[in-house]
Amino acid sequence: MKKIPGQTEAVVPVQDVARRIFLIRGHRVMIDRDLAELYGVVTKALNQAVKRNIRRFPSDFMFRLTPEETKQLVTNCDRFASLKHAATTPHAFTEQGVAMLSSVLKSERAIDVNVNIMRAFVRIRELALTHKTILRKLEDLERKYVSHDVKIETIFEAIKELMIQPDKPARRIGFKPGDAGGGTKGRNSKP
Repeated sequence: MKKIPGQTEAVVPVQDVARRIFLIRGHRVMIDRDLAELYGVVTKALNQAVKRNIRRFPSDFMFRLTPEETKQLVTNCDRFASLKHAATTPHAFTEQGVAMLSSVLKSERAIDVNVNIMRAFVRIRELALTHKTILRKLEDLERKYVSHDVKIETIFEAIKELMIQPDKPARRIGFKPGDAGGGTKGRNSKP
């Protein structure tokens, strides 16, 4: 496998790997160029090793990007600018495809890098799960407070109705001074 000149043997941190994982066609994938860089080989050598072992890479392990997907990748990531006018589109490797690369690339660096790549995929899965849990809790809270808002709005409406002055004066209840029962004439008395 042809190595990139000047490439150090240090293992790549999980955070660096995680930023190289993309969501394409509903799959978390890594692009062949990024993988080659992490493994310390040229992209052509990585793809040749895959081609020699193509049976290990079914379509759910690896697929070639469409020109539209490549254009979107170039638009979103400056480091892929050289793909803009490339003759071929890059390969995308799913988590299983990256795991299979470890059986194709047998250097010590490939093994160490693969371990960190697998850790990055697991970390992203955990974050996605945490994100879903938080989102579900927020939706539950939103539903709860929406029903509270409706109840509070009803209370405010009732208070407003109580505060509105009636258009006509209210009928007086009780006796006026000098009315029957309070004066000198009784009910049964004659005038």
